[in-house]
Amino acid sequence: MDHAAFGWLTPVLSYVMACTGAALGLRCTVRALGATGRSRRNWLITAASAIGTGIWTMHFVAMLGFSVSGTEIRYDVPLTVLSLLVAMIVVCAGVFAVGYGRDRARALLLGGLTTGLGVASMHYLGMAAVRLHGDVTYDPMRVALSVVIAVVAATAALWAALNIKSPVAVTVASLVMGVAVSSMHYTGMFAVRVQVTPSGEVLPGATAMQFVFPLAVGLGSYLFLTSAFVALSPTAGEREASASAQRPVESAAH
Repeated sequence: MDHAAFGWLTPVLSYVMACTGAALGLRCTVRALGATGRSRRNWLITAASAIGTGIWTMHFVAMLGFSVSGTEIRYDVPLTVLSLLVAMIVVCAGVFAVGYGRDRARALLLGGLTTGLGVASMHYLGMAAVRLHGDVTYDPMRVALSVVIAVVAATAALWAALNIKSPVAVTVASLVMGVAVSSMHYTGMFAVRVQVTPSGEVLPGATAMQFVFPLAVGLGSYLFLTSAFVALSPTAGEREASASAQRPVESAAH
C-alpha cells in the first residue's frame, strides 16, 4: 500500500482542506453564539456544513494518494455520498448541542462525542465504499485510537469555538484542528490491511478521478467562497462599533 502516491501533494492539500473547514466552522460558531433566533440557527447550519464538508474533502483528497499494488481502486458512489451526508448531519447535531446547550460543560462533552463519532463514521463509511481486488481488514487497536483522536479533536474544536473569539486565535485553533483531523485519517489508514487477489474482472463503482476528484473540487470551492463571505461579513460587535463611531459624526453635523 502507498498512502501518498503523488508525494506530499495529497497530504498537504488535504490538510489545507481540513484547516479551511475548521476555521470556517469555528468562525460561524462564534457568530452563532452572538446571535439569536433564526440567525443563530443559520450560522450553526453553516458551521456544521463547513466542518462536515472540510473533513469529507480532506478524507477523499487524501484518498486520491491511496494505492495498492496489484489492483485498481474504485469507489461505490451511493456509499461515498452517504459518508458526506453522515458527516454533515452528525456534525450538525454536535454543533447544535453546543449552540443551544444551557450547561456549557455538558453541551461540550455531548457535542464533542457526537461530532467525533460522526467524523469517525464518515471515515469508515468512506473506506467501506472502496472496491478493489482483494480483502480489506483492520487493526482493531489502531481503529480505536483513530476514534479517540476524532472525539478529542472534535471536543477541542468546539471548546475553541466557545472560548476563543479573536481571528488570530481561531486561525491557530484551526491549524491545530487540521493536524488532529489529518492524524485521525492517517491513523485509520495505517489500520488497513489488504490481501490482494489478482483478477481481470472489472470492478464496480467509479474511479477517484471520475467521481471523488470533481466532487472534492466542488466542495473545496464551496468552502473557500463561504470563507470569503464570512470573512467579509461584520460581526455584531463590529456593527455596534461602527454604529457608535457614526453617532458622534451625526451629532456634530446637527
